[in-house]
Amino acid sequence: MPDFFKLGLTLMLVGMIATALLAGTDAVTSGPIAEAKRQELLRALRQVLPEGFDNQPDQDTVVVTDPRLEKKSKPVTIYRGRKGETDLGAAFKVIAPDGYSGDIEIMMGVTAGGAIASVQVLSHKETPGLGDKITLTAWPDAFKGKTLSNVKWGVKKDGGDFDQFAGATITPRAVVGAVKRGLEFFVENEAKLFTKTASTEKTAAEVKP
Repeated sequence: MPDFFKLGLTLMLVGMIATALLAGTDAVTSGPIAEAKRQELLRALRQVLPEGFDNQPDQDTVVVTDPRLEKKSKPVTIYRGRKGETDLGAAFKVIAPDGYSGDIEIMMGVTAGGAIASVQVLSHKETPGLGDKITLTAWPDAFKGKTLSNVKWGVKKDGGDFDQFAGATITPRAVVGAVKRGLEFFVENEAKLFTKTASTEKTAAEVKP
């Protein structure tokens, strides 16, 4: 057999073995990686959902599209918290597109009936020492218990009830606006979001099973 044929055969065998090894490694690691991501998500949901749920909110979901949650109307997952047959609330992400340095990603939890359970800022690019106080301080706690009617939705500089930061008004203004839009979305669509079989009607919130 010519040497170049032997070389080609050797390279083919090496490639096949390498492919098999990679496939085996992926099969072994994909499960633990997926479970680790699931546990991370569950920890985040426990921080924002109303207390007492006994379902698996990461498996009790609907997907919606609404520009109030994501300006480009990309799909957003709604995680529902229930205790038995009682709807306790829901958690979902909302994007503030008008942060000082770009998008601010927020996870918010809302109780059945339309009150904020908790707000957590997941990611941002705001200025260190100024806008990043949205994650380094207890400022997000100010949203707890707020409804559309029991607070003036805005920073104090704009006549609202929420504090701004010295030298950094844009960041808290963006977060307050995003959370308000998320709460408006929830209140308008609460009944639909908690139905067993989600509606697929073309509404402001296109809810899909």
